[in-house]
Amino acid sequence: MANEVIPGAEYSVSQILSIQHGIAEEHVPPSVSAGVVLTPPPALTVQWNNIVITPDQIYLNDYWLPGHTRHIVGATSYRGGGSGDPAYESHNHPIDNDETWTDTLKPGDLVSVHPQEGGQSFIIECKLVKL
Repeated sequence: MANEVIPGAEYSVSQILSIQHGIAEEHVPPSVSAGVVLTPPPALTVQWNNIVITPDQIYLNDYWLPGHTRHIVGATSYRGGGSGDPAYESHNHPIDNDETWTDTLKPGDLVSVHPQEGGQSFIIECKLVKL
């Protein structure tokens, strides 16, 4: 034991920092990347990084669910028309109603995949298009 060298403070600090860096890198949130829709909502499945993400793992923007209803409030643009009679002078129409949208995801669509901490759940936020 008399020949054993005790490491210096600089070496010890370097080792501690190396360990801390390794721990921190393990906790970096995974980055967003693209996946491909295999089956549409409500039983949505997505192929991502050689795995199939199943509905029980997905958080989805409700916009993509078939039959999604939105309440729309506003007005149409002012327009005139007709024969020039006062009944046809420039006017608009109020909008205050529920509209059901039919946009949804289809097989083959590219989507953004946001893996969550722990890798057991994923947020599918939007459809992607390649320009």
